[in-house]
Amino acid sequence: MPVQTTVLVDPTLNTAETAPTLVVVGRAGRLHSEQIASLTTLPAPSARRMLSEVDSGDQGAWTSTIHGQRRIVLVVLPEPCSRYNSPSRAWVIPSLLRGANIKGDAAIVLAVDEVSHALAACLAAARAFSRYSVKSSPVENRQVTLTALAPEGPVDHPALGAGVDGVRLAARLFDTPCAALHTDALVAEAEAVAARVGAKVHTVLRGEALRDEGLGGLWGVGKAATRGPALVLLEKPGATPDSPTLAWVGKGLVYDTGGLALKAKEAMPGMKGDMGGAAAVLGAFEAACRAQVPQRILALLCIAENAIGPEAVRPDDVLTMYSGKTVEVNNPDAEGRLVLSDGLAWLLRHHKVDEVIDLATLTGAITGAVGKVHAGVYSNDEGLERALVHAGRASGEPLHPLIYAPELWRKEFKSEIADMKNSVKDRNNASSAAAAQFILSHMPDQGCPPWAHLDIAGTAWDGEGRGTGYGVGVLLQRALSR
Repeated sequence: MPVQTTVLVDPTLNTAETAPTLVVVGRAGRLHSEQIASLTTLPAPSARRMLSEVDSGDQGAWTSTIHGQRRIVLVVLPEPCSRYNSPSRAWVIPSLLRGANIKGDAAIVLAVDEVSHALAACLAAARAFSRYSVKSSPVENRQVTLTALAPEGPVDHPALGAGVDGVRLAARLFDTPCAALHTDALVAEAEAVAARVGAKVHTVLRGEALRDEGLGGLWGVGKAATRGPALVLLEKPGATPDSPTLAWVGKGLVYDTGGLALKAKEAMPGMKGDMGGAAAVLGAFEAACRAQVPQRILALLCIAENAIGPEAVRPDDVLTMYSGKTVEVNNPDAEGRLVLSDGLAWLLRHHKVDEVIDLATLTGAITGAVGKVHAGVYSNDEGLERALVHAGRASGEPLHPLIYAPELWRKEFKSEIADMKNSVKDRNNASSAAAAQFILSHMPDQGCPPWAHLDIAGTAWDGEGRGTGYGVGVLLQRALSR
């Protein structure tokens, strides 16, 4: 039976006292504390015995018992955590909660070591409960509440609930097939977010209007699809005139066949998620609005479907980008950098921003560079790079810097007939960093603001092929702490 789960943040612990299933997540020391003992009401010998039976290792473990009329689940987080990882241990929480076989209504208490871990723990727990399902059998509706419990008591902050909803929105969009979430539908989702939070829809450019405006990269990638490409710009309400402006840009490829560089049958399934960057930007934008962060925020979605057909861009075609530079297409499957380059060039020509971050499921090579828990960050500003690394650890969405060395990567795109090609000559030469440099090459040479590119191709999916909403947390944390 499919389960439709409503996930709410409860800062009071009220539901934890009454829910038929109580799940407590934390490191062993927290689970042994008097604070947790009074919550579970387990006899001390029983709790000690349960915890002694599990070895948390590197990936954590869980154990459960029936106490009176309730099921009590103790999820023990691992002790090891390197300086490159999130001290919240967020990376193991979703899989542990899914493995604990939680049924019906439940209360999940995240026994964090300190208040600063609360956001990461809540976002991680939310990832265990996917929203999208079209199974035909009867649906069981249930409610799961999340409470972040620090040693000094429950944590109450509007960013927790807003972030949880943002992650679940982004994951739902990621999981939705392109037949339902085509380009027009993703535009409608953005407009619906704007309506919910009272945001301004600054710009919607669609189809041939993109070509006429000079966005040859976005138009070229999306023009073969039944529904055309689009560019959508939202602005957060409520910012004061002197507030700094943060811009978030998302790659929104609702499906990527590879174009005329058609992907193999094993590689194409899952490409409905190639809009994970745009989904994260949209989820983070709604969360930032609801959390009332003070900055002015612009959210730009670069939306297209990379389809095959008579109008598809061919290898050897030359595109004129919004930057004015020409690109010889040597790989129609390296399309994300084309849509992002146009979007960023357009944004920076029309809007003055203090900081710009783009997110994209850009390169398969990123997992070889930084693994599947971390995203890669490529930035022209060391301060922003460091701030994002910190925000990633704090939000449970860790990332690691890619080598910023434009002089080493530009040669990879050399073309005899155009300003550049769109794909590297040598895939073994830091191709994820080089792909990010391609995007930067279409941004202004003078007056370019601090910029960072987040390659989330390894983190937007979980081990089961479902969306994680990765990116919502790091963007929200960056706005909260800037």
